[in-house]
Amino acid sequence: MSQYQQTITLAMTGASGAPYGLRLLQCLLAADCRVYLLLSRAAEIVISTETNIDLPEELEDQQAFLAARYGAGDEQLILLEREDWFSPVASGSSSPTTTVICPASGGCLSAIAAGASNNLVERAADVALKERRKLILVPREAPYSEIHLENMLKLTRMGAIIIPASPGFYHRPRVIEDLVDFVVGRILDQCGIEQDIMPRWGED
Repeated sequence: MSQYQQTITLAMTGASGAPYGLRLLQCLLAADCRVYLLLSRAAEIVISTETNIDLPEELEDQQAFLAARYGAGDEQLILLEREDWFSPVASGSSSPTTTVICPASGGCLSAIAAGASNNLVERAADVALKERRKLILVPREAPYSEIHLENMLKLTRMGAIIIPASPGFYHRPRVIEDLVDFVVGRILDQCGIEQDIMPRWGED
């Protein structure tokens, strides 16, 4: 039995919004979750473009770097190869109960809606849908095309949860991190994880 509270798959794709995914990773680890992390090649480029993080080239080095940066415990953070078909997230018999793709690109939404499963990110989402487990998708696009909207509607009808990266302002954000936390807080709520990074409506 895992020593951690729950295991969550977190995938990051090439949409803008790397700070959302990285902050979510930090919060999941702080909440004593084991995290299977999947980074697409485009996600690595976006991370280097939108943040001051310079990821190492090799997977093992990336895992060690992120584990140290966010204070992960022993075997708490596990990075997976993009085509590791023997990983737990690739099979319904052992995949986590919750899969989050943050940020989710339009191409990723399209592939999942079509059941493409051409890489491990798409396969992990496909497994979540077929096993009726929680799949949370966080698109970051503007404006949405008819194709984007149709895919999100299709995925919602399949049981996925769509949380657009559209922060609110009723909590009176003062810095960019406050806007990031608004979205991440909503994701944590859907994961069933207690969070205090964002004040709730009606609370001081």
